[in-house]
Amino acid sequence: MLHKDPSAQDTNIPTGPLVKTRAFINGEWVAGTETFPVTDPATGQTIANVSAMTAATATDAVNVAQNAFAPWAALLPQDRAALLKKWYTKIIENREELTWIMVAEQGKPISEARGEIDYAASFVDFYAEEARRPNIEGITSHLPTAEVELWREPIGVVALITPWNFPSAMLTRKAAAALAAGCTIVAHPSAETPLSALALAQLADDAGLPAGVFNVLPGDAKTIVIPWCDDTRVRALSFTGSTEVGRLLYRQCANTVKRLVMELGGHAPFIVFEDADLDRAVAEAIKAKFATGGQDCLGANRMFIARNIYDEFCTRFTDAARQLTLGAGKDDPDIGPLMHDRLVQKQEEQVADAVSKGAKLALGGTRLAEGSLFYPPTVLTDVPASADIMHDETFGPVAALTPFDTEGEVIKRANDTEYGLVAYVHTQAPRRIYRMSRALEFGMVAINRTSVTGPPIPFGGVKQSGLGREGARQGLEEFTEIKYICRDWS
Repeated sequence: MLHKDPSAQDTNIPTGPLVKTRAFINGEWVAGTETFPVTDPATGQTIANVSAMTAATATDAVNVAQNAFAPWAALLPQDRAALLKKWYTKIIENREELTWIMVAEQGKPISEARGEIDYAASFVDFYAEEARRPNIEGITSHLPTAEVELWREPIGVVALITPWNFPSAMLTRKAAAALAAGCTIVAHPSAETPLSALALAQLADDAGLPAGVFNVLPGDAKTIVIPWCDDTRVRALSFTGSTEVGRLLYRQCANTVKRLVMELGGHAPFIVFEDADLDRAVAEAIKAKFATGGQDCLGANRMFIARNIYDEFCTRFTDAARQLTLGAGKDDPDIGPLMHDRLVQKQEEQVADAVSKGAKLALGGTRLAEGSLFYPPTVLTDVPASADIMHDETFGPVAALTPFDTEGEVIKRANDTEYGLVAYVHTQAPRRIYRMSRALEFGMVAINRTSVTGPPIPFGGVKQSGLGREGARQGLEEFTEIKYICRDWS
């Protein structure tokens, strides 16, 4: 079902004081000699031409951040906190303009985009408070005449590499933590969605962050990021994106032995036992699969349903998916466009593969029109374990449903993946909740709900889904080094 023909070429070019098309370095807007287009995925229309930074400029930005580090780290914690609080206020005051920038460049439905701006702001607010917390810990000494302390000190210049699916929230979750810790930043936003990051840089400047503390460089990822990987002054790198790219960055950073924080791919199982509240399970499954059009590392890729409720669940889930609307983000549908044609092709390939191996196509399965980035909510049932979709992250609106018979079986099948970000379980049995929480090899386990993230949450996965944590106190500590002090009083 469509709100409106998404191929209609309505103008969706963002304007206003927050629309920036140059790099933000040392408190100034810096033009490049070349530009690259940013397009609206709903229409293919170019909405901005943004300066592409060079490798030399990437190194210049590190120089700037390194020079700004000592004075920023030396600020009193309450002074850093006050500046972060001002940045938070600026984001909230400019919520609507930030929303429409995101709708234009990312295609996200208005309601989801507004929600992301609030989510992005919440991390800045949270870390404004965390910046005030004590960073010295006294521990019991093992020496009779000595006193022992652990200090947490800012690690230094931090490189942030952010994705296109959450262009505002992934930047603030990283940046606010690093700034609160006393670090300075060089950031590279995805080339598909640089406008959101540049707008946030303008608001950070408006809030009074000192020049050189927060630098944002758009352009080609390899050109900008490889010099940062090779630069010994960049002491930590935080990346959100695919596991494949994460592995490349891991290798590239090996020679400089950086601290790495990586939030990589996911392949979340969604498990429904026979005692689950079926209405709730269906509603949560729809959210877990189709939010952000499925372009989310937390998306439910594999749905394992207890056999004795399998048929009913499939019927209810398919009926609910059929009611979802598809359209351009500005019309506020349930599902917007996918970001790339290669993502649409991936949906088509995974559906064709699953059907060829015995799966049944219950809904959808065909892109809206040739060349379109709109792919409808799609439901596959009776999906065999051999299907590609059961092993490879989908990152789109295709749901794969399959039955299971025993708890032990579904644990084994859920864990049969290189990924380990999040797992979803629906059951009312307390002992089963405990067993599943312990047995599932995932960094996060959600019981009877889908929404699990937020500023106080240490977000992250295990296995090939990443390193370290973002959010919570742990997210700040990723950008610190422990210094051990031993004072002898004899």
